[in-house]
Amino acid sequence: MQRKVTTETHLRKASNHRIPSFALRTAVAAAFALCTFLFLHAPGAMAQISPGPLSRPHQSLNGPAQCASCHKFGGQAALKCLDCHTEIASRLNAHTGLHATYHLPTGSSQECARCHSEHNGLDFPLIKWDISTFNHKETGYVLEGKHAGLACNKCHTASHISPQERTTIKDKDLNRSYLGISPACVTCHEDQHKGRLGQNCLQCHNYQDWKIINIGQFDHSKTRYPLTGLHEQVQCAKCHTNGTDGKPQYVGIPFAQCSDCHKDPHRGSFAQGCSSCHSTVGWKKISLQAINEKFDHSKTKYPLEGKHASVGCEQCHANGDFKRPLAFDKCSNCHKPDPHNGQFAKRVGGSECSSCHTLQGWKPSLFTVKEHATSAYPLQGGHARLECSACHIPKGKDTQFKIKFDRCTDCHTDRHAEQFAAAPYFNACDRCHTLEGYKPSTFSLAKHKETRFVLTGGHLATPCGECHKESPEFQPKPAVIYHWKNLECTSCHADPHKGQFKERMAQKRTNGAVAGCEACHTTKSWKGLTGFDHSNTKFPLLGAHRATACIDCHKPPNLETRLMNVDFKAAPTQCEDCHQDIHGKQFAKNDVTRCVECHNSMKWKPSLFDHETRTQFPLRGAHQTVRCAECHKFTKLIDDKTVLFYKPTPKDCAACHGPTNPVQRIN
Repeated sequence: MQRKVTTETHLRKASNHRIPSFALRTAVAAAFALCTFLFLHAPGAMAQISPGPLSRPHQSLNGPAQCASCHKFGGQAALKCLDCHTEIASRLNAHTGLHATYHLPTGSSQECARCHSEHNGLDFPLIKWDISTFNHKETGYVLEGKHAGLACNKCHTASHISPQERTTIKDKDLNRSYLGISPACVTCHEDQHKGRLGQNCLQCHNYQDWKIINIGQFDHSKTRYPLTGLHEQVQCAKCHTNGTDGKPQYVGIPFAQCSDCHKDPHRGSFAQGCSSCHSTVGWKKISLQAINEKFDHSKTKYPLEGKHASVGCEQCHANGDFKRPLAFDKCSNCHKPDPHNGQFAKRVGGSECSSCHTLQGWKPSLFTVKEHATSAYPLQGGHARLECSACHIPKGKDTQFKIKFDRCTDCHTDRHAEQFAAAPYFNACDRCHTLEGYKPSTFSLAKHKETRFVLTGGHLATPCGECHKESPEFQPKPAVIYHWKNLECTSCHADPHKGQFKERMAQKRTNGAVAGCEACHTTKSWKGLTGFDHSNTKFPLLGAHRATACIDCHKPPNLETRLMNVDFKAAPTQCEDCHQDIHGKQFAKNDVTRCVECHNSMKWKPSLFDHETRTQFPLRGAHQTVRCAECHKFTKLIDDKTVLFYKPTPKDCAACHGPTNPVQRIN
């Protein structure tokens, strides 16, 4: 570094001799390169840069000139392993193989050093490899069954590496490489089925024994011959026999005719195919189609009609016994058990099914609303428009058709949460509702007069829903409230006075009822304070105060125009709380001015002030006729307010009459 500085110093001095700038820059660059070369090749430079010699596989990269082959500029940690080991990089990118299992999520070559440490000497092993303890599960392919006992080279051989994978492996001896082996069975094993059944061998086979076949896992329905009926129970070898090569045949097996596998017991007597009469369910199960073609059931005592025509013969003729006579005079001869559990056994006209059902089908029933009129509960109004299942809840044979109907609550849940269970209603829904519908209610204003709360005034025009709203006090399901424990106004209305008049509201009227809000208000008008007398308060209204609007003294917060949320009891009672003291505190005692000593609420003027007793200057003689303003004049105070000055007023004669003529009249 000293040598570089000296060179630059000489060059700087040389610049004084006007050396061209290009020549100067060239000389500096050459000097820097020379210093770098001498530094790197100086004795001990290697020891200062490299942390130690490389292992044998990388020994050709020893020397400072080769550092950039593995390291990027920026430090020891900036590695470039994957630039050379591309076969590993490609598998990391594909997220396959052993290295993808160990590789950390950052995706950099730096992670290689976590397992493969370098600069530890020529004989340091880069790979800690022990076949006896290696866990093959970490490659992503678990060795199971017979695979678990195989030697590594049984699978990891050059012959098992695909041509495409060979191009990615740098090792010339592919038998030494563990890369490029696909986990597919056909990589090592010959496909006995020549690809006809796909490559998922485990669908039928297992790792333990090739010959042990799991038929249950093979989906035969995906072939051209899905297995049905008894065919599903047949062993594979029964149909897939060995071919000329000694191996089971899975393609080219004829199946168009039953005779391809089965012998014809009728020896060609019937031109129709076997399926015309038989099915895979069983040889003895004769199909309806064959019977219809060969046998005319209408010639019997029981012609097949409706749904019966589509019923399989074996449904009635069990085990193919067509010779034994069958009873058919009642539906219950075949249809058992009774789907109604004997509910109609005593019905007028008998319990025969045909009174409600037809041969065309069990549903729809013939029992209509008109038929229902013959029952103990004729359907009317909204009930006549309901589906049967609304009352007779379908429960199969447990469906109840004889149900209770004495009270509405036998079917309908009480939507009023037992509020009308007591007298005089006793949950009698027809007191308010009709069969035409739950709404509208028949509970009129006239009926409301019979309740504890007679509607008057504004309440008469209020919709029912304004008072009768859903309340959470009914559990588990909220219901509309109709009965209140108390009938105070605050049950519906918020108290705008925040409890200021509890004592007044608690007073009782002549009938013994609590006055509540009606102590001041009525149901006709909130503003009409018919029950309130200000004379009974601590501040009776007299004189001009009687004509003053309430809001002038009782001011609402936030400039509201309604008398809501007003603190009435905190209203001011001192004159100066509402009125400005025009005397500028001249008559204040203890900072309080008592206006009533001179004025009253009837009129501000004339003043009631008694000059004789209230001042130190009683008026005598001509002074009694002098106007107040002649002595008490408007004066501007320090705070720029102008007030009529009353005191202190000079009492000596010269202050008003002048010093020369004491008897001079004031002009």
